[in-house]
Amino acid sequence: MIKEIKNNDMQEVLEASLAVVDFSATWCGPCQMLAPVMEEVSNELEGQVEFYGVDVDANSNLAQQYKIMSVPSILVFKKGEKVAQTVGYQDKDALLEFIQQQQ
Repeated sequence: MIKEIKNNDMQEVLEASLAVVDFSATWCGPCQMLAPVMEEVSNELEGQVEFYGVDVDANSNLAQQYKIMSVPSILVFKKGEKVAQTVGYQDKDALLEFIQQQQ
């Protein structure tokens, strides 16, 4: 399950031992393609990794803070620290591999 970040509040992400954050926008085609992949991967890794979604238009301060220049951007946080970032659509295998490299 993917939890939606609102009001620029990343506190829950920063408290998680391992969190994946998808920065996206409703007008972004690749973001819309990535959404079901993220949902599937979040279900597979339930209990191991926390998943979050950030709408960059509704949370522009976060987008600026994390220097999001392109969407979708996927950031991985480990114990509150950003440890990895990738940009663009990822298929399921690529996304799983990207996340598992950070565990």
